[in-house]
Amino acid sequence: MAKTPSPFRPLNINVLTVSDTRGIAEDTSGDALINLLQDAGHVLIERSIVKDDIYAMRAVASNWIADESIHVILITGGTGFYSRDSTPEAITPLLDKEVNGFGELFRQLSFEEIGTSTIQSRALAGLANKTLIFCLPGSTGACRTAWNGIIKEQLDARHKPCNFVTMLLGPYQPPVHEV
Repeated sequence: MAKTPSPFRPLNINVLTVSDTRGIAEDTSGDALINLLQDAGHVLIERSIVKDDIYAMRAVASNWIADESIHVILITGGTGFYSRDSTPEAITPLLDKEVNGFGELFRQLSFEEIGTSTIQSRALAGLANKTLIFCLPGSTGACRTAWNGIIKEQLDARHKPCNFVTMLLGPYQPPVHEV
């Protein structure tokens, strides 16, 4: 019997923008991530903007991590080297496991676009309580690079040889056809 191919399985995704200066009207990075995830067939559950403050980020992220209905959190902003950039410091202690290759692959893709300036990105990803978290730079271009070059495929059950969907939703169970 042939193995049933995995269908696309939509995920529930939250978007968090970390910024001391942006509101919803100026949040082009958050807008881009929302458009990209929805265009891919996923569901936006909640969007929030917080100041670049370790405890404010942890409070929002912790609540989302504790919510079993949230599968993925996309965080944009606060991954650079400026004195206020603290997203990695806020999120890393919440992670059960890091996705070590994400930052390296992101910087490789980004190098093709911005050259050596990519070394100033501290983009990272990891898992916390079966919630996948991606921490991306605050630029709209960087968010598109990360989504199109890495995240989109890894959130698609049809991508082989592996993706994160089965880990987040469990194995696909094809519908049982009654005779």
